[in-house]
Amino acid sequence: MSNLTISLIQTNLYWEDKAANLRMIEEKITAIQDKTEIIILPEMFTTGFSMRAKELAETMDGPAVEWMKRVAAEKKVILTGSMIIEEGGKYYNRLIWMLPNGQVGQYDKRHCFSLAGEDKYYTPGDKRLIASVKGWKVNLCICYDLRFPVWSRQTKTPDSTSPEFDLLIYVANWPDRRIHAWKTLLPARAIENQCYVAGVNRIGNDGNDIHHSGYSMVADPLGEVQQMEPGQEGILTITLDRNKLDQTRQQIPFWKDADPFLIL
Repeated sequence: MSNLTISLIQTNLYWEDKAANLRMIEEKITAIQDKTEIIILPEMFTTGFSMRAKELAETMDGPAVEWMKRVAAEKKVILTGSMIIEEGGKYYNRLIWMLPNGQVGQYDKRHCFSLAGEDKYYTPGDKRLIASVKGWKVNLCICYDLRFPVWSRQTKTPDSTSPEFDLLIYVANWPDRRIHAWKTLLPARAIENQCYVAGVNRIGNDGNDIHHSGYSMVADPLGEVQQMEPGQEGILTITLDRNKLDQTRQQIPFWKDADPFLIL
């Protein structure tokens, strides 16, 4: 299997201004000159982490999803990030996995952040999304999910012949006041799952004057980190080494000794 190149966009967000965020992010995407295959945006990249779900939600055929479809096709990349979606009278913090051919995958945030009241406005998801690209299996998660390792764990059954996924992605609005947990748990998820982990976090103050410092990063299967400059807008494009992943799993096959379980 071949290597996989991903781009992490660490940026400030305009508070609850979808049009401004889409314009700004498209400029950043257009500026990426390096060849890349997946572009990862922060959590709620169209609005910031807002609880005004009813006022800000879109449907799956709304303008932001259509924007993702157009940009993914023009750039010939997979584009992913979360936004506020209304469906069946309920509101979801939904990660969109947009392929360049217009096919869409979706993941609804499992763990709603009760400390900010997210559980009062949004419905939690109950299904994981593990996507496939170039033979890589990609497990997609959102922010607070990072604190719950069982949800992000490689599931193992008695007849498992290989790990369930190769890359974990977390998109986030993770505040600076708890950034130590972010910086600790991302490499921990990589080590325990013997996979790559990419975490994309925003920077700047949101509409509630909560400060975000970014620290977006990629951790390899041994937990070694390449980290973006905190507090600075930027784009990190990095190629994930398939041989390194496979050799790590072969030479120290810890995943084979994991306890078998199923997420119901």
